[in-house]
Amino acid sequence: MKICIVGAGAIGGLMAVKLGSRGHDVSVVARGAQLAAIRASGLTLLEAGAETKVHVRASADMAEIGAQELVVLGVKAHQVSALVADLPQLFGPETMVLTAQNGIPWWYFSKGGGALQGSHLESVDPGGRIAAHLPVARVIGSVVYPAAEVVAPGIIRHIEGNRLSLAEIDNRETPRLVVVSETLRDAGFKAPMVSDIRTEIWTKLWGNLSFNPISALTGTTLAGLCHYPLTRALAAAMMAEAQSVGEALGIRFRISIEKRLAGGEAVGEHKTSMLQDVEAGRVLEVDALLGSVIELGRLTALATPHLDAVYALTKLLNARIQQAQAR
Repeated sequence: MKICIVGAGAIGGLMAVKLGSRGHDVSVVARGAQLAAIRASGLTLLEAGAETKVHVRASADMAEIGAQELVVLGVKAHQVSALVADLPQLFGPETMVLTAQNGIPWWYFSKGGGALQGSHLESVDPGGRIAAHLPVARVIGSVVYPAAEVVAPGIIRHIEGNRLSLAEIDNRETPRLVVVSETLRDAGFKAPMVSDIRTEIWTKLWGNLSFNPISALTGTTLAGLCHYPLTRALAAAMMAEAQSVGEALGIRFRISIEKRLAGGEAVGEHKTSMLQDVEAGRVLEVDALLGSVIELGRLTALATPHLDAVYALTKLLNARIQQAQAR
């Protein structure tokens, strides 16, 4: 299969190596030091004490790569808007686009969005730019669970997890969904086709919207913030507000808040992706993880005071990072 990974960072790089090592025609869209390293030496994956290297086509120019069968949109949610106008350069008549972003996706209220079907979320798609350039008919949704990191340009370390939950955004099982699931399973991922993608999105988001910003603001690992009574209570309060919003949208949470907290604690001394971004001076996924839920709270007439407060602090932190980048 001809596959292009847009964004060859931690998760994109992991997928590129695993798919490339199974013989697929893999290309990556990258930039800067990552692009230079991939062109010079390929992509290397460090996993379970082993090292796997693949050589893939790499470019910063989507037009140079051309039409694909599958495009994996592997950049972070706040990066999609800036590149989406170029994405059609990768499209052929039947090209599928697998969205692999954290948080509430821009397509949430398309094809099965419930009572708010057709609503627009400005927090994740400012001005409707993504919807204008990426036809929802091409989209296959996913919830990404692996943890990985870029340890040096062109070198990815897989930390844990291999589940990529997949679904058509109207929750139908289709032939193309089966093909994508089988392709990813052959590459070593667990890639179940789930029957309720929005519930799965909320299950992961529940932890991300609380653990990530708290860890970013405090410089604390998952175990650290879950062990400390005050931050544990804050995470629980944020989860409770998010649960109210989700339930107003028809989501049924399958586990308790306490069990979700215990799950985060069990991960141990792990730095969340947002804390890693702070330490690396990268822009944060604030709106996909927090701003979107606050916006959904407004749409459902629900107050979210704890989410609002943590959002304000994290946005200020993000603004400082952006100011430092601009210097």
